[in-house]
Amino acid sequence: MSTGKASAIIAAGTMVSRLLGFAKMVLLAVAIGQSGSLAAEAFGMANQLPNNVYALVAGGVMSAVLVPQIVRASKGADGGASYVSKIVTLGGTVFLLLTVVATLIAPLLVDVYAVSAGADGRGFSAEQMALAVALAYWCMPQIFFYAIYTLLGEIYNARSQFGPYTWAPVVNNLVSIAGLGVFILMFGNDKINRSIDVWDWDRVTVLGAVTTGGVAVQALVLVLFFRKTGLDFKLDFGWRSVGLGATGRAASWLFGIVIIGQIKGIVQSRVASLGEGANIATMQNSWYIFSLPHSIIAVSIAIAFFTRMSHHAARTDMPGIRQDLSSALRSVGMLTTISALVLAVIAVPFSRILEGGFDPTLAMPFTIWAFLVCLVAFSAEYVLQRVFFALGDTRTAFVYACVGMFITFALLWWASTLPAEWVIAGTALAVSIANLISCAVWLVLVRRKIGQFGFKLIGLRHIQYLAYGLVSAAAGFGVVLALGGYRAGGFGTVNIAGAVTTCIVAGVVMGAIYFGLLFITRNPDFRATVGIVLDKFRRGRPAPEAVEPV
Repeated sequence: MSTGKASAIIAAGTMVSRLLGFAKMVLLAVAIGQSGSLAAEAFGMANQLPNNVYALVAGGVMSAVLVPQIVRASKGADGGASYVSKIVTLGGTVFLLLTVVATLIAPLLVDVYAVSAGADGRGFSAEQMALAVALAYWCMPQIFFYAIYTLLGEIYNARSQFGPYTWAPVVNNLVSIAGLGVFILMFGNDKINRSIDVWDWDRVTVLGAVTTGGVAVQALVLVLFFRKTGLDFKLDFGWRSVGLGATGRAASWLFGIVIIGQIKGIVQSRVASLGEGANIATMQNSWYIFSLPHSIIAVSIAIAFFTRMSHHAARTDMPGIRQDLSSALRSVGMLTTISALVLAVIAVPFSRILEGGFDPTLAMPFTIWAFLVCLVAFSAEYVLQRVFFALGDTRTAFVYACVGMFITFALLWWASTLPAEWVIAGTALAVSIANLISCAVWLVLVRRKIGQFGFKLIGLRHIQYLAYGLVSAAAGFGVVLALGGYRAGGFGTVNIAGAVTTCIVAGVVMGAIYFGLLFITRNPDFRATVGIVLDKFRRGRPAPEAVEPV
């Protein structure tokens, strides 16, 4: 499968999944509220605990180790079947034990991640802590299902079978949407459920079962379609003498990164729990919106290129890695630049979709804007790290994680000193600044690792993207302003329908101007990206790849 076709499959599945995920997020806000909702804040805390583990795993821990190892193992006589059986058995066992332990200590984890209300009233009340613990018992099993999904998914990726891994979350979201609809029919909307007082075991059970059930079905999809990888799986506890030593050495450094990431997550969560108005739920949903273009664009492109870079690394083909990196960074930058500007322009009417009025709506845009500061750099860093992972170097990532942890701590301390109503936005900005610094460091590290990879060309392209993006942003701002998207009572904020319409119109105008400018100026990265999309619809004919020399 060509890289272009693989990226198109991944992007299409991710886009559908994210759109359904947004629908799920809206339904959740309808069910339990968002900013100012004590119940939403408690659920956000409970659901965050397994998601923290998943984010670390899906963010590169398993993929960094498994994809290169599976690619190497596939050269064996059995095509890697023995290795896969042993590693899945090992991973499933470890994460099952981890899930059991995490579920048993759920009250302790909630205490660690949330600050209990003190004399100043800032933090979680006793009632909120109790609700968060009750929901956490239901959410913790997600760790196992997320791990199985990610573990099997990386096997699919290494075997260039991207479809099931990408489309399984669609099933998750459909199950969750249906379940949330049942919850609303049974218990009403956020006007009732945002209060802690109404939460009994019936509400906890239904919401917990819906949330975790969707993740379980997501993992089940990969189990049912596993034969598409061309491998047979059987439980195998004979973990010696099958090349797991190399995996263990690489994983040892990544385990250190997991620990550091968990520590950073705890500090960030405790700081966020001090916020008022905008709360943890607001921050999580803002992050989801921020991550939409990253997931659809950067991850889709990076996964496809990472598999190819792993093959280049296995052949010690450094020019191939440099060319792939340059192409991936330019493509990702072109699309994330306009995405960041579109989200910035429509942040206010977009937030109105999740909030009940104009005043609470203002709590979310500042958080979105703070996250968007680093979107382009965040996606670029994701691509840059894959170079080291393809080369089997996870030690460098650990060393920098140690340094980056203290940078993040300093920035989060600053956020904690802000007035309560600005804590969430300040936390988001702290995360963004830390990511900007991290991206700059990774550029230097990659340059030292593989040599020149066309940074001058990449920089010039990004300047061009920004210039075209600012022109389109000015037009988009005018559209939202004209439709009353920045004021109370305007068409763009008076109700959900007006907000959705305003977002769509502004987005279409900005996209048409931006991509129109790229087309008129014959930007080669734009032509290459169009080729990727068209490749999805070709039968048997490869798309032309416009790759500039590096």
